[in-house]
Amino acid sequence: MKKQILGIDAPEKECTDKKCPFHGQVNVKKELFTGKVTKKDIHHSATIEWFRPYYVQKYERYELRRSRIRVHNPACINAEVGQEVLVAKTKPLSKTKHYVIIQMRESGSKEEIKAPAAPKTRKQK
Repeated sequence: MKKQILGIDAPEKECTDKKCPFHGQVNVKKELFTGKVTKKDIHHSATIEWFRPYYVQKYERYELRRSRIRVHNPACINAEVGQEVLVAKTKPLSKTKHYVIIQMRESGSKEEIKAPAAPKTRKQK
């Protein structure tokens, strides 16, 4: 069992997952992403997404673009839908998974980018 990975302490909960970076055989690289869990399934997989600004030169404005990746969700971390997580790159774990969740973040630690609300309508008499 590894005590720390990239300065992040191991969770107290133990697991027997071979693909867990803390209790298994997987090494992680220094490529890190932060995102929100949008999907979770029973096979220790999850989908995370984050939004990034993209500059459109023609209109001299920014638009929001979305990035999504499939990640491994170890049993000792077990992140739920809606939580902010930190993921690290690993060797390919399956056909689509190349990242693993290494830490759950506080949801209020980073300001969230939201779409603008719809305009309010007037009440008729």
